[in-house]
Amino acid sequence: MTAVRRAAALLLAALVLLLPATGAHAAGYRYWSFWERTGGHWTYATQGPSTVRPDDGAVQGFRFAVSADSADASRPRGTADFPAICGDEAAEPGTKRVALVLDFGTPSDAPSGETPPARRTACARVSDDATTADALAAVAKPLRYDTNALLCAIAGYPGKGCGEQVSTGSGSSASGKGSDAQGDAQGDAQGKGGSDSGPSLGLPIGAAVVAVLAGAAVWQARRRRDDSV
Repeated sequence: MTAVRRAAALLLAALVLLLPATGAHAAGYRYWSFWERTGGHWTYATQGPSTVRPDDGAVQGFRFAVSADSADASRPRGTADFPAICGDEAAEPGTKRVALVLDFGTPSDAPSGETPPARRTACARVSDDATTADALAAVAKPLRYDTNALLCAIAGYPGKGCGEQVSTGSGSSASGKGSDAQGDAQGDAQGKGGSDSGPSLGLPIGAAVVAVLAGAAVWQARRRRDDSV
């Protein structure tokens, strides 16, 4: 019976290791992410808005949300078409037109006590050498930056805070990604910047561990039984 009990204990320990940590929480950050529209879909910008110098006809977006990193970040929602946003603005020498999509996020994205404004678009006409930050300042003041030049607020939203850490439940996000179903079809089809990594290896490996432990327990029980004969 000692061997059987030991085997049961080993099996129980293996199963416990396989169970997901349902109470685990991941760290996320509440901030404005910066996106560029290329090839009909949103791409997370590799530079900050103060260094990017978009061309005339560019479409760029900002999304306020809670996310862990760029792979987890939510794209701006809705369509983003330059003619629809800047169609009434004719080209002029010495200037360029930049179409901006400003997505203030969902109520679940918002800091406590604040309500996100409605998503909107704007056509910024700026000088040829202007940055995205210049274009944003032309149509969405007041802007707020921290001492490290991190963009904290667009059009005064949010009223306080800047990139603060937020605890999010494991397997879910507080950034309201479920509401992104209202976004453009291309963005929805491609997800939020992440990728499908395929089936998890955890279950097959765990099953193998259980099988090995079970086999060892059976062998040990038989050996003890044979020794006692």
